[in-house]
Amino acid sequence: MRRLIILIFVKIKYNKAVMNNVKAVFFDLDGTLLTPTRGIAASTRQAIIDMRRSGILVGIATGRGPAFAAPLLEELNLNFAVTYNGQYILDSKNVYYENPMEKRLISKIIRYAADNHRDLSFGKADGIVGSGLLKFGETRTAGYIAGILPGFVANFARTLFKNFVRQFRPVVYNLHKLMKDPIYQIMMVSTADESDKLVEKFPGLAVTRSNPYSADLLTIGTSKLRGIKRLGDIFDFSLTEVMCFGDSENDMEMLDGAGYGVAMGNARPAVKEIADHITTSNGADGIAKALAYYGLIEYQENESFISKDIEYNLVKEFHRLMDGKTQEVPRLFSMIEAEHRAAFEIEEIVEFLKAVSGSNLDQFENSIVQMHKEIDRAAEKVMAKPADGLPLTQQTDSLIDLLYFVYGSLVLSGVDSYEIFRIVHKANMAKIFPDGKPHFDSNSGKLLKPDNWKAKYSPERDIQRELERQTRVADRKADKRKESQ
Repeated sequence: MRRLIILIFVKIKYNKAVMNNVKAVFFDLDGTLLTPTRGIAASTRQAIIDMRRSGILVGIATGRGPAFAAPLLEELNLNFAVTYNGQYILDSKNVYYENPMEKRLISKIIRYAADNHRDLSFGKADGIVGSGLLKFGETRTAGYIAGILPGFVANFARTLFKNFVRQFRPVVYNLHKLMKDPIYQIMMVSTADESDKLVEKFPGLAVTRSNPYSADLLTIGTSKLRGIKRLGDIFDFSLTEVMCFGDSENDMEMLDGAGYGVAMGNARPAVKEIADHITTSNGADGIAKALAYYGLIEYQENESFISKDIEYNLVKEFHRLMDGKTQEVPRLFSMIEAEHRAAFEIEEIVEFLKAVSGSNLDQFENSIVQMHKEIDRAAEKVMAKPADGLPLTQQTDSLIDLLYFVYGSLVLSGVDSYEIFRIVHKANMAKIFPDGKPHFDSNSGKLLKPDNWKAKYSPERDIQRELERQTRVADRKADKRKESQ
């Protein structure tokens, strides 16, 4: 018993030390951050939120390009991305490093591919060009198929395509058009046994792979690990303070060189051999479980549900911080709670009417009078309707209808709510007083704002900038349409 207590103590102490030492966490994409159906586990989304809240930097390190990574940076609120296996490093606003391949080397690879009937795709900053087969391999659909088809079917299709179809359709590329923009990585249909041959034939070429049917070709001297080190030099963390997750050959250097290397349960055997820790698979909450093992987050399976609705999870995070609790089982509001919620929503409706009326106070007052009439009319209508369904069902239906109407109003006003919702969420999360607690109005129960909140955190300026950006984008599209007519 004493030995067991000592072991538990040592593990807790070790995990706490890890928690205090890790400054940055990086995820590979395919087979790691992405589930077998190319989604992102709800537990992973919450883990990223929790780490960001704790001040840990979170990024991705992938063989895919920046065009694929950029939406994930926004969607998951990540700090940065190492893409094309270290050839191109960015965040949502900046490019920190780019290392295009030499044109002479590209030309030689193209000639080799033509002579050996190999399909090629070329990784540029704005996406992948070249082979339709390899571009299809980058899609969500291909990932889903790969996740459900037996391995021998995929291997049969690959072998048939490479050895039969390509014998009759030579690969031809327009070099002038192709090299107009920098190329950072080349993807080639190639089996694993060809990797050494390619390295020997092309000095200055590095070959790595994340799957058995294609190889990533890039300039020697770059890698995911070196890309992470470059970010460390900028953001003040060392490789010993980094935790990395991966599953494939192109993750091995990263997992081996980082302070903490985690192999997914679905990782290749060679990856697991060099890892510090092996977690469960990418489809079984492997990321969250490993982060909890090391003490970076709290995770208990099935304790709290996480929605597929990202905005819902952000609001749930807000309530967890402000209220100290969330509701895990559907329930009916009490009448007092319902009146408070309705009052909050009515205040926003009044602000909506005031915004539309602008400085015309007469118009605003008339709209308020009209709203009172609409409330009376709605009450008469609802009272006349027979009860239909359980109260909880009716409550939920009305709230979803409210949500639908709000989205409809945004659609009809031409406003994309994605970034603006996050601006408002960030401002709401700042409503903590100097004593470290939220304060509430004793009568209405409404959350109060600290004295410095308006000056430091009010979202109006950021919302205005985002609306100006959306307007510029819409204007450019309109101009292009006019030019094409």
